[in-house]
Amino acid sequence: MANPEYNIGLLMYPGMTQLDLTGPHQVFAMMPNTRVHLLWKTIDAVTSSEQMTILPTTTFDDCPALDVLCVPGGSGQVEMMGDAEVLKFLQQQEQTAKYITSVCTGSLILAAAGLLQGYRAACHWAFRDQLPMLGVEVGNERVVIDRNRITGGGITAGIDFGLVIAATLCGEETAKMIQLLLEYNPAPPFNAGSPENAGDVLVQQVKKFGEEFIQASRAQTQAIALRVTAI
Repeated sequence: MANPEYNIGLLMYPGMTQLDLTGPHQVFAMMPNTRVHLLWKTIDAVTSSEQMTILPTTTFDDCPALDVLCVPGGSGQVEMMGDAEVLKFLQQQEQTAKYITSVCTGSLILAAAGLLQGYRAACHWAFRDQLPMLGVEVGNERVVIDRNRITGGGITAGIDFGLVIAATLCGEETAKMIQLLLEYNPAPPFNAGSPENAGDVLVQQVKKFGEEFIQASRAQTQAIALRVTAI
């Protein structure tokens, strides 16, 4: 019996955080019998918030049936939450995709499309409090699994998320092999990777640094909350 083939689609958009996309992509690209599609409205180059230029491989119109749909986060998330074409595409894919997933603030885009209401989901720690405004229960874990919704926390959690997807589709041993091939064995030089460990002073400094993005996201979330929660 032939091994199943999987199609994984990663949404791209201007202002995405490249590691939200490239972290999971690195894992997915090493999965057997798997095709990874970088999805956007056109096949024109997309520029991330870090000014990395990446080429889409598949347009929305040409997107095949997906096993996994994944939405990354990034500063462009605010615009995507109100982009009717993007939201319609996500809603259409939700009808057939086996798993609806996200990394970082991508969960806010899914929620804006009405795809996370009544689910528990992860998000970047600085934006978690916006999920309940859209009818989503907050999960603080690195990766949150709620039925066929699988969501990763902030940015680097995308690698953990990718390995969870690999284990789900291809089995734990395959996921472990990919982890070893990647030498994914985190040993950060500082114990400051979560707000719980970093301390309030550092947390406030980071919030100050990202204040413009956080406030823009909050305003967008509040603006669409009534419409989404009524779906």
